[in-house]
Amino acid sequence: MNNLSRYIALALLIGLSSCISDSSSHGLSEEALEQLPQEVYKRNAIMNRSHLSAASIRALSNNYSEASTWYLEFRLHDLKGDLAFEPGVVRRDPSDIITVKDTMYVYYTKSLGKSHGFGTGDPSNKVFPWDKSDIWMAMSVDGWNWEELGAVIKRGNEGSFDDRSVFTPQILVHENRYILVYQTVRSPYSNRVKNQVAMAWSDHPRGPFNKLTEPILSPADDGVWDGNEDNRYNVKVQGSFDSHKVHDPTLVPYQGKYYLYYKGERMGEKLTNAGREIRWGVAIADQLEGPYTKSPYNPITNSGHQLCVWPYQGGIAGLLVSDGPEKNTIQWAPDGINFHIKSYLKWGPEAVGLDQTTDFEHSGVAALRWGVCHQVTMPDQQYIRRFEGFKPMIP
Repeated sequence: MNNLSRYIALALLIGLSSCISDSSSHGLSEEALEQLPQEVYKRNAIMNRSHLSAASIRALSNNYSEASTWYLEFRLHDLKGDLAFEPGVVRRDPSDIITVKDTMYVYYTKSLGKSHGFGTGDPSNKVFPWDKSDIWMAMSVDGWNWEELGAVIKRGNEGSFDDRSVFTPQILVHENRYILVYQTVRSPYSNRVKNQVAMAWSDHPRGPFNKLTEPILSPADDGVWDGNEDNRYNVKVQGSFDSHKVHDPTLVPYQGKYYLYYKGERMGEKLTNAGREIRWGVAIADQLEGPYTKSPYNPITNSGHQLCVWPYQGGIAGLLVSDGPEKNTIQWAPDGINFHIKSYLKWGPEAVGLDQTTDFEHSGVAALRWGVCHQVTMPDQQYIRRFEGFKPMIP
């Protein structure tokens, strides 16, 4: 057999193997497909169930024709007052909105000045918009006009684990206390720096907040850098999904324990067929202050650049936007860990903060009726906006 014949035979074998395995490796088994009622096929506009394309198998397996209970779209609006866009000021990553005695509060990352990136030769230069940040808060009575009240969490003393930046807060009101979880970075800020997650608490929404002296979550310690160059892509071993970063902490009391959801970034991150390697994980504790133990089921999602989760029907729902093969989806985990896609969205607001007064149990997407998010127009032009979720009409 000449080389050309070998290539043709190999191509035919690969194609045949793909056809044979398609129904099992990319969807329901043949037996499961046969058991689906005819109505399911009709809803997916599949009239000949004896000849199923790969697309039809995916539609049946993923229930693409499911009713629009979990589907919605979004609008964005500018805010007024101190949270309106302000040149030279970065405000981003807003927390959920809490209401105390008819006053709304939100917490967020704030920094000033230009971001220079890495490699400037001056380690004191601001690297990212969230570098050299503190956590600020603002108040409102209507959700539109906001008054800035000042910093509530500041960077730590020199040499501490949070001396470079504190950012990306999330608020939890629990047992008459106000708990903030947030990201921290120790100086110097390099490409290979590994951030951590911290916690602070107060008896009042305006503070003062008391910091725990140690972080409550750190990246996995199972990756190995390659060489000494400050390059986050050069690795000998990538390690776990969170071997480099643990971001966007969100704390949820759940099933008598405390579930700390977070986004992981991997050492030596590579581009996949869906873009960046971004996934969520969860760490669980018996006590609020920890210790937090990472779930053996991590990672628990395949996508989601920022965290947005809420309780629903005994489980946990989440909005996943940006990065990964399941971006722009709403998912639900009946046990807080095993997430299933419930709807596919056109797009979603970034860094969502929910209104915690919402009745989340009203529907799967009630949590997304309105809230705050951030808008990035240029690297150092980042500001907080309001989003609204709505059910679209078929044109």
